[in-house]
Amino acid sequence: MNFRTQFNLYATPPHECSYLSGRQATTIFIDPHFPKDKALYSTLSQHGFRRSGEHLYRPHCHSCDACVPVRIPVCFFEPNRTQQRIWRKNQDLVVKAVAGGFREEHFQLYSRYLAARHAGGGMDNPTRHSYMQFLTSSWAETIFYEFYLQDELIIVAVVDHFEQGLSAVYTFFNPDYPKRSLGVYAVLWEIEECKRLRKEALYLGYWIKNCQKMSYKVNYQPLEYYRHGLWQPKP
Repeated sequence: MNFRTQFNLYATPPHECSYLSGRQATTIFIDPHFPKDKALYSTLSQHGFRRSGEHLYRPHCHSCDACVPVRIPVCFFEPNRTQQRIWRKNQDLVVKAVAGGFREEHFQLYSRYLAARHAGGGMDNPTRHSYMQFLTSSWAETIFYEFYLQDELIIVAVVDHFEQGLSAVYTFFNPDYPKRSLGVYAVLWEIEECKRLRKEALYLGYWIKNCQKMSYKVNYQPLEYYRHGLWQPKP
């Protein structure tokens, strides 16, 4: 990477991988004290970095390269038949954009989602503090998109805006509507929002071939993979 401003990178000690059992993981992150802004975030996103709370990070494991940054070049996206059906099924939802910040209604939906979909995964039983630490930061342009079914809040999609695109930080939803495929619909809506804002791509984080909860990302085509310093159409 070629930056006019220099900063330090720090690495975590090896720890148990959250995605692939039996493997050790290491993460590198930008100096927590280095001043961050939207321009830096935009540049680093082109090199596979993500945001978690105030931190910009990227996996950097010595013996594994399974975590591959992926993005959807939205102007080329073509929904498959299943995605078209999910899109039509959810056209009765109303979307509102609110600035990033704490709202009790959001937190209750988040807690309910984790309890139903990620029980025992280390994220369940969240506190309000851990929720804010994970999803918000003081320097990112973060929007919480609220999806309503009549008067009921059923999805919150947390999205970062930067120069080239949108980053899907996290999405949580009411687990009582499985037939609506709300997680899929949120991604489809974010793709359309990228187009509306004339952004190049929707950044989906990391794809991991042998991890079921990450492998779904290949359903959005065409998908670009960040390998060897380049965004490529094949992993």
